Amino acid sequence: MNNEAIPMVKKKGIIEKVHRPGIKHVIAIMSGKGGVGKSSVTALLAAGASREGLKVGILDADITGPSIPRMFGLKTSPGGEKELFPEQSAKGIKIMSLNLLLENEDDPVIWRGPLIGGAIKQFWSDVDWGELDYLFIDLPPGTADAQLTVMQIIPLDGLVVVSSPQGLAIMVVKKALKMAEKMFTPVLGLIENMSGMICPKCGKKVDLFGPGKCEEMAAMENLPLIGTLPLDYKLAEYCDDGRVEDYESDLFRKMLDLGLVKKD
Repeated sequence: MNNEAIPMVKKKGIIEKVHRPGIKHVIAIMSGKGGVGKSSVTALLAAGASREGLKVGILDADITGPSIPRMFGLKTSPGGEKELFPEQSAKGIKIMSLNLLLENEDDPVIWRGPLIGGAIKQFWSDVDWGELDYLFIDLPPGTADAQLTVMQIIPLDGLVVVSSPQGLAIMVVKKALKMAEKMFTPVLGLIENMSGMICPKCGKKVDLFGPGKCEEMAAMENLPLIGTLPLDYKLAEYCDDGRVEDYESDLFRKMLDLGLVKKD
């Protein structure tokens, strides 16, 4: 284990968090269900923080469905004799993902919950992250083992919850918010992804999934609505090409303006 990490222990049945003094802030990105663009939001937040001159890392906790390395154009395997070292993107974002440890990026990871939790613990405790201003954690969808492990052992500054405009997605987001409450983990705000599409011919906005509902839910839950992201084929293209860092997004800047994050 890296000597910066304090081992996880139990006192009277309570799991104590593992602190990494070299990492100033940790934000996890969560969604109630899959397919809402949580990983792309994670990538955009990390790239935005990097553009602000901050030292940034991404821990890909979506063990069975990792996509972060492909978005940043990474395929090589991290390694070291005693410690795991993250790969670095073209613009210096440190990334650790199970997909970087597989022989082939399309090999399936067929693991039960304890193995998934163990991998996340190792990525947090044993990876040589160095000095970071922000570490973003890309959680898998849902409210299961991986989310529980992260909220139990990692001292999070808070969660950013991602949803699409659909009523079904909003319903499942409420489950994520209730899990965060039960785990005493603060929610920093909501992001509505796939919030309509701007027609490339006429410039008119089309609500493909109906009118957005995140603003109303954010008000009901007394949470900030960090931003709304329309469907953009350019973002999909940049992610597929491993150039997500080149896509311009103001999500992290909006979090700074709202006082949800800080530069220190």
